[in-house]
Amino acid sequence: MNTKIINQPLGKLRVVAFLEGCSFLLFAITMPLKYMYQITGPNKVIGMAHGILFMLYVAMVFKAAYDNRWSYSKTGWALLASVVPFGTFYADKKLFR
Repeated sequence: MNTKIINQPLGKLRVVAFLEGCSFLLFAITMPLKYMYQITGPNKVIGMAHGILFMLYVAMVFKAAYDNRWSYSKTGWALLASVVPFGTFYADKKLFR
């Protein structure tokens, strides 16, 4: 992404959506470490980052919905994308452009 897009509100949402999606997928690595090998450190770090990114994503979706006058349906799909694996990547491709 170029800096022109990142400086726009929707561009910032796209960056946060990407990071939130990546943190969600990292649980596929850290959960087996925690429950199969009793290595809890990585899960704590990824869990905290994911929680912060999730809250930021939800707040930014509501702001984007308000600023861009999104329908309730589009807003709902954007919020639903945050709880489905690969959902934020799909939302970036279909909803945020």
